[in-house]
Amino acid sequence: MVPVTGLPLPAVRRVCRQVGVGTVLVGGGAPVSVQSMTTTLTADVDATLQQIAELTAAGCDIVRVAVPSQDDADALPAIASKSTIPVVADIHFQPRYVFAAIKAGCAGVRVNPGNIKRFDDRVGEIAHAARDAGVPIRIGVNAGSLDPKILDKHGGRAGAEALVESALWETSLFADHGFHDLKISVKHHDPVVMIDAYRQLAQQCDYPLHLGVTEAGPPPQGVIKTATAFGALLSEGIGDTIRVSLTADPIEEVRAGEAILQALGLRPRTLDIVSCPSCGRAQVDVYKMTAEVQAALDGLEVPIRVAVMGCVVNGPGEARDADLGVASGNGKGQIFVRGQVVDTVPEHEIPETLIAHAVRLAESDHR
Repeated sequence: MVPVTGLPLPAVRRVCRQVGVGTVLVGGGAPVSVQSMTTTLTADVDATLQQIAELTAAGCDIVRVAVPSQDDADALPAIASKSTIPVVADIHFQPRYVFAAIKAGCAGVRVNPGNIKRFDDRVGEIAHAARDAGVPIRIGVNAGSLDPKILDKHGGRAGAEALVESALWETSLFADHGFHDLKISVKHHDPVVMIDAYRQLAQQCDYPLHLGVTEAGPPPQGVIKTATAFGALLSEGIGDTIRVSLTADPIEEVRAGEAILQALGLRPRTLDIVSCPSCGRAQVDVYKMTAEVQAALDGLEVPIRVAVMGCVVNGPGEARDADLGVASGNGKGQIFVRGQVVDTVPEHEIPETLIAHAVRLAESDHR
């Protein structure tokens, strides 16, 4: 394990090899990166580049594009050369697209050995081409597309042991050819199985690991399942790059991934709103106040914590500990700025007062 400096959690990170996915370092103590995947037809270069630009603006570090056809493969050179973040080609079924992606200048290639024809027979060629181009390979094992031979060996069950066996078998084939610029993922839709698989894998290899709960579903279900799994693993130092796989706009995947890393102290926080869930003690409309403050401050990149509290039990303490906060009661609120009470205002003025102070703090901190 290696120590993490300046961040509270985890105290150590799993020691592993480091690979370079374009300009982004993965593993070896590098910051945990956030990935997503385009939903456009890759062959539509303009639409794909537009979505990559939007994902980049949202904070995405690495983007994956699907390559199911020759038209998609033909589009890779333009996409790889014009994208401002590293592009990884996602390859299934046809090994020839692996070579096309490497030749096109993609920063990485993801392969799924379970559904690429005669993949094991082509490992040597792939390793040679990837080594010459300096392109890392991700071995992406999925519960839904496990190699039939391994699936049969484990009684038709794609459990943690089967996922890990598949991944380690494929990495051993690359290692036989002296190729070690590999990342591994062992994804499952069940967070419990997924956690088990990554824990086993972390103990049995020193390759960087890409975390994902595959087919996690729509928000909020998909976010909850993923955050549960990522929280468990990342808090143990396991995981070097992540993707939150949602049935939603991929920008939501990036935002969720950023939020998970910030919550664990693995990425500097931006705006953080602390608000009480409300209860019978509340003497103001906490829901309405919080919604107004959140909407007004959406997109604020300065790392300030704003506490919107509805009663006098926890309110003063939370408001005092935040950069900015309000402790409310009897239809009014005490406004705190960096631990000091600066004003007391009626309930209807609380949101606008907090927003005004937040903007001033942001401007002050930004100078």
